[in-house]
Amino acid sequence: MVLMFLNGGGMRGGPLHDQLRGAPLVGAARSAPRYRYYSVGDRFPAMHEVPSGGAAVVGEVYDLPLTVLREHLVPAEPPELELGVIELADGASCLATVLRESALSSRDLLDITSWGDWRAYRAERGFG
Repeated sequence: MVLMFLNGGGMRGGPLHDQLRGAPLVGAARSAPRYRYYSVGDRFPAMHEVPSGGAAVVGEVYDLPLTVLREHLVPAEPPELELGVIELADGASCLATVLRESALSSRDLLDITSWGDWRAYRAERGFG
């Protein structure tokens, strides 16, 4: 079992939540304020750690079996994301999907750091 921070469609009520295969929710969480947050073509969010100018990102932490991570979550991730380790607001570390360095130059990126919350961003933009 590993702790996994989710900040997009895998959260409760999201379209990808079933990929978690019933993994238990540890709780709502925020990342440390060290990340820029992007919408990738309004399809999914992506975090990227920065040395300065970052903010906290809203998400949920799950206690995820490694088999679920390996067989369901990682294979379903888009090519712009990769598995990484992030810092939470309380100083703990956990796994998360983060923006690949090579995707930083994509024209599909829209900086949504000021929202820091995928659901709030989508609601404000009328995506529901």
